[in-house]
Amino acid sequence: MRREGYELQVGQPQVIFKEIDGVKCEPIELLVVDVPQETAGKVIELATQRKGELTIMEPKGDLQHLEFRIPSRGLIAFQRNDSRKNQRFDDCHGNGPCTAYAIDKLQDRGVFFVDPGDDLYIGQVVGEHSRDNDIVVNIQKGKKLTNMRASGSDDNVRIIPAKKFSLEESMEYIQKDEYLEITPKSIRMRKIYLDENERGRMAKKDV
Repeated sequence: MRREGYELQVGQPQVIFKEIDGVKCEPIELLVVDVPQETAGKVIELATQRKGELTIMEPKGDLQHLEFRIPSRGLIAFQRNDSRKNQRFDDCHGNGPCTAYAIDKLQDRGVFFVDPGDDLYIGQVVGEHSRDNDIVVNIQKGKKLTNMRASGSDDNVRIIPAKKFSLEESMEYIQKDEYLEITPKSIRMRKIYLDENERGRMAKKDV
């Protein structure tokens, strides 16, 4: 569809439940994982947290072969590294390009998905916060101009390269309150409700 010039938005994948003979049922899948021995315990922990049932555990050369019966909903975003909190930076300032100066001042807060000069809009997900909460940031502000330049006052801006996602990785990464915006030229993550205040109101309704 992108090759044909279409633009679309998609949300986080959702599992479809079905009622069979009056019983609510959900799809169960087979998960097969071959991992080094030292990481097998972590994989088992992650799978069982998602209601996975370990059915086979056996050596396979230098690897450990694991098989699980697991609900489909447990597989959504399973490839993601769960050691991350996956909290977001949301842009707040408005439409326009982000600046190297603004990104540089916030680099110690996390990882950014955008480069200086990229056009942004309110509610766009622009990075991953290093702590376990979403925050709204302004990465469009520039350095204040003065009439005189003091010796040594200019900052040496060193921007860490932006983290880039493939289409598949973006699909795994988005959360239930986000959309993936797909165009022929770009892939962007955004909040479903772009306005910060509206997001707060909707979050309270879901509680």
